[in-house]
Amino acid sequence: MIGQRIGYIRVSTFDQNPERQLDNIGVDRIFTDKASGKDTKRPELDSLICFVRTGDTVVVHSMDRLARNLDDLRRIVQLLTQRGVRIEFVKEQLIFTGEDSPMANLLLSIMGAFAEFERSLIKERQREGIALAKRRGVYRGRKKLLSDIEQMELIDRIQSGDKKAQVARDFGISRETVYQYLRTIT
Repeated sequence: MIGQRIGYIRVSTFDQNPERQLDNIGVDRIFTDKASGKDTKRPELDSLICFVRTGDTVVVHSMDRLARNLDDLRRIVQLLTQRGVRIEFVKEQLIFTGEDSPMANLLLSIMGAFAEFERSLIKERQREGIALAKRRGVYRGRKKLLSDIEQMELIDRIQSGDKKAQVARDFGISRETVYQYLRTIT
């Protein structure tokens, strides 16, 4: 029995067009994440992993869409192929079944390493750009989530004994953001 062809699409930002990734590729269902590939905590990837069955084929535009980290890429490929799921990377024209040749495993490692290297270069260029912008005085950083009045209210509530998690929920921010605001007063 031949299974379904399941597409997986990942775009990093909401303004990127996911449609181009599997354009003119026949699939029965598509899972689309709008998230960074730096980690594997992506809701649609998790849904895809739960959904696929033995005999299915997961179709991905390219390896860097599945993972930007070589270890993550290998782990995801191994997880799926051990369950009898094929993985097809369109751009690289590679298919992994779990019964792969040493050459296929080498190509997976090399291509995955390139994706990881590319991510490192992007982050390095981003850091350099931010440093230059700071020197020119044009970098302001991310816009604050809370106004000055809201920040004072947040700090007052924490100092009066309110739980940080509840304060974070009330303001619609993460606990880490609460801690960042608290660090500004110490």
